Amino acid sequence: MSTLQQQPARENVAVHTVRLPSWAPWLVAAGSCGVGALVWLLTTSLGLGVLAGVVTFLVALPLWSAAVENRRAAVDRLATSVVWTTFAVAMVPLVWLVWTVLKNGLPVINAQFLTYSMRNVIGDAQGGLYHALMGTLLITGAATVISVPIGVFCAIYLVEYGKGKRLARWITFLVDVMTGIPSIVAGLFALSLFVIIFGPSVRIGFGGAVALSLLMIPTVVRSTEEMLRLVPDDLREASYALGVRRWRTIVKVVLPTSAGGIVTGIMLAISRVIGETAPLLVVAGFTDSVNTNLFSDRMMTLPVFIFTQYSTSTEKGLSYAWGGALVLIAIVMVLNLTARIIGRIFAPKTGR
Repeated sequence: MSTLQQQPARENVAVHTVRLPSWAPWLVAAGSCGVGALVWLLTTSLGLGVLAGVVTFLVALPLWSAAVENRRAAVDRLATSVVWTTFAVAMVPLVWLVWTVLKNGLPVINAQFLTYSMRNVIGDAQGGLYHALMGTLLITGAATVISVPIGVFCAIYLVEYGKGKRLARWITFLVDVMTGIPSIVAGLFALSLFVIIFGPSVRIGFGGAVALSLLMIPTVVRSTEEMLRLVPDDLREASYALGVRRWRTIVKVVLPTSAGGIVTGIMLAISRVIGETAPLLVVAGFTDSVNTNLFSDRMMTLPVFIFTQYSTSTEKGLSYAWGGALVLIAIVMVLNLTARIIGRIFAPKTGR
């Protein structure tokens, strides 16, 4: 006879929690908009009305949740509301900026504006930013050619060879210092360098590329360094266990694994320097003609074009400045989208 006693069957107890309806946040948001509109009408201050609406939403929804649900749910709704509110606040200047540039710059964009230079343009005659566009592409491309090898190899040394070494610590310190230097300082350094070599009247596009490379290198080094550190040491040790040399491990294992992040960092570095005005105005100067020779004469760039057109204080100059700003933003957007696409293509495959 079995001595085991039969255990009573467990009953499934359903836990019912009172929750606010899904439309509750929208109702509170609508009421908050009404409060904000009322404050706006009474005080004629849009900022005060928006502030009143936001505060009403942040207070009303958690209080309603605390009365109907519980304290934990109220805190959760408060945190969620704060996150969405800060996101909306951060989006306001961005949307405003994009809308302003589109409204003022889009009417100027046409085929002639993109294919004409400002050479011999007087008054309301048709001109364009072709010379500035070519200068920006050439100078930024030259700066990339200078910066990427130096930045990537420096990061490889810091991660793969310089662990615990004094030289690596000094390089890291100097890179951090270079990250925060003003762009005008880089321009003055490049100008001083080329003045010593070629004389005081030198203004060439390659000087602008050198100035931009000083600003790009720290960004490339730091981003590449972080990407290389994310590569698991197990991959390196497995390669070493097979008898593969260190340099070949770096080329065949480490760099391909982190290629997506490295390319993204490079694109972000390009986007960071492509809009610099001060160093290019100091070193590369400005001109109204197309110049495709980086080592001869002055060269116009988009940021300098925007500055010079805005400084004319004419209706045409202001419209051309907005058009140049729109083209520059479009280029930066294309670079960022390209970085995301390349990063997704070269991202390590996680499927088995």
